[in-house]
Amino acid sequence: MELSCKSEYAILALLEMASYYQNGEPLQIRQIAAQQNIPDRYLEQLLATLRRGGIVKSQRGSKGGYLLAREPRKITILEILECLEGLDVRICEENINPRTVDSSVVDDIWQEACQAANLVLQNYTLQDLCEKRDSRRQLDIMYYI
Repeated sequence: MELSCKSEYAILALLEMASYYQNGEPLQIRQIAAQQNIPDRYLEQLLATLRRGGIVKSQRGSKGGYLLAREPRKITILEILECLEGLDVRICEENINPRTVDSSVVDDIWQEACQAANLVLQNYTLQDLCEKRDSRRQLDIMYYI
């Protein structure tokens, strides 16, 4: 399993938005793009998808932009990936009629791996990622003192 570039950019953008969630003001695309080094046009498409998925909301006007639709602790990484990838990543494709016993064994292992991965992704929220990031930043500061 690999994290697509699309999903990584979206999670980075959402992390940026989560950092400003408490102040309640929307972030503009160019702010997020500059901070996270994401191409503006691509970020615009990602945020539109996330808006349709109910993860972010947009606000129009001179002080408009995007903000999280819910608290960061209520948005799971699995939910983000499901929204972006356009499929239900909870369900791994099962081979209904495996050709051989060998392929059946491989399918069983793949199902177990998918379930384990989804459990991890379901258990992490944007808040968890923010806390991990902040903790690492603290360690970096301590390292340089």
